[in-house]
Amino acid sequence: MTLSPDRLDRFARHIVLPEVGGAGQVALTEAHVVLVGCGGIGSPALQYLAGAGVGRLTLIDDDVVDASNLQRQTIFTPADIGRPKAEAAAEWVAKFDPQIEARAVIMRLGGDNAARVLGGGATVVVDGCDNFATRLVVSDTCTALGVPLTSAALGRFQGQVANFAGHLPGQACYRCWVGDAFDAEDCDTCAADGVLGAMVGMVGAFAAMSAIRVILEGKAALGDPQWGQLQLFDGLAPSMRTIRVPKDPECRGCNPA
Repeated sequence: MTLSPDRLDRFARHIVLPEVGGAGQVALTEAHVVLVGCGGIGSPALQYLAGAGVGRLTLIDDDVVDASNLQRQTIFTPADIGRPKAEAAAEWVAKFDPQIEARAVIMRLGGDNAARVLGGGATVVVDGCDNFATRLVVSDTCTALGVPLTSAALGRFQGQVANFAGHLPGQACYRCWVGDAFDAEDCDTCAADGVLGAMVGMVGAFAAMSAIRVILEGKAALGDPQWGQLQLFDGLAPSMRTIRVPKDPECRGCNPA
């Protein structure tokens, strides 16, 4: 694949980076990213994935835009209130870069539909949803399908981002990290605990960076997914540290039955 002159101009600052280059930009153009959740984390992640020129985006969310979202979900405007987030997000992509294919999926993922929705040839799945039950379904499905997963989560001033490849020998999956105790639907919420918009933006942007590393693996020097290296953000300090997530030999998500 070759890039047209207008695309070369648009992504010139990527292409001159030795760690990305022309081959890396082509890989981004050919990539298909599935984004689970178009809210707090998904919004900035989407902006930077689209900005990077990812050629195909599947946007999954079953929620609608609320006025309280506008403090951190920066792709939406007051005119979007009441609209499905996935639909408004796809419309944002169309306005930002018409050459990107963006498909809205207005649906809540569960065990009955995840394989069908996530199994469309994704290069990487980026999960920024807001509950553990869905996160674990996404993780188990990605492992079963052999699709890499970028997982990003946030609670108040604490954030975490990691790339998982539970389908690869010796590599942990997201369930190895959190275990089975979180399959229930209940979890802390932004409405109850509060959240700083800029903190969400930082985590979402880092999630996009992590997904880009996956896309560029074998194509450019930046392509080191750093599987299982969980980046923990403390927004109050501020600081970041890395935890290595080991593969759990008893994990039911990434070990043969």
